[in-house]
Amino acid sequence: MSVFVDEVAAALYAGPPETFIRERNARAAEAAHPDEAKMIRALRKPTVAAWVVNVFASERAAQLEQALQLATELRDAQDDLDAATLAQLGRERRALTTRLAADAADLAAARGGRVTESTREAVRQTISAAFFSADAAVAVSSGRLVHELEPSDDVDLADAVGGGQPVVAATPAQPADELSARRERRRAEKAVHDAEHALARAERVHADAERRHRDIARRRDELAHRIAELEDELARARTQHADAQMQTSRAMQQGEQTSALVETARRAASEAQDALDALSHGRD
Repeated sequence: MSVFVDEVAAALYAGPPETFIRERNARAAEAAHPDEAKMIRALRKPTVAAWVVNVFASERAAQLEQALQLATELRDAQDDLDAATLAQLGRERRALTTRLAADAADLAAARGGRVTESTREAVRQTISAAFFSADAAVAVSSGRLVHELEPSDDVDLADAVGGGQPVVAATPAQPADELSARRERRRAEKAVHDAEHALARAERVHADAERRHRDIARRRDELAHRIAELEDELARARTQHADAQMQTSRAMQQGEQTSALVETARRAASEAQDALDALSHGRD
């Protein structure tokens, strides 16, 4: 496309969808060359979701570019990552696409657009597709998206982008040593991550051991105190037992003495009775 057609296409796809056809025809009439006019008239009207993405790509180009660059690095790095890290990155990617879609919808709404929940979801799916596919990323960042995208779809740039296929900026090749350094850095970061997790686990085990040690020491002290109490009670019981034995011995001696006295008194009583009985018989 010519510079004029490029400028017209960029303005049309970032402008209100309801005025797209009218503005497109007016700009085609302004074209200096028939070929340019024909190219402008061939521009297809975007869906509402595609327009929301185009507005975001136009007004938040730096933010979108940074996010898509991160997506590229994640795609390149995923072969070197373990399942847990990939799952974490997946959660972070979903959070990022949701936030970008919300920003895009809010930006479009601020420009007077009516953005429904279904449109917001279509925008989120489109941005998510850009995270999974390099072609989808080109279509989203072009600012001339015609329809929404799905993450699972193969993207045909000629169909997804209005005004001809966008020019893909060549990504400078990274030297082999730089790629190796990035890979080594990722391994080192993973090693640090694993070591930090191991340290956290060891600290938890150590804390549990110290807590058990304190509990056992407290229980030991409680038992030692109880033993001292029981030993005191035993000493008192032994003293009381010795006293009881002594009193028992004395009581037995007293019992023997009183038994002798009783026997003596019994004999005396018997003799007195016999004497009395003899005297009674003598009178008779």
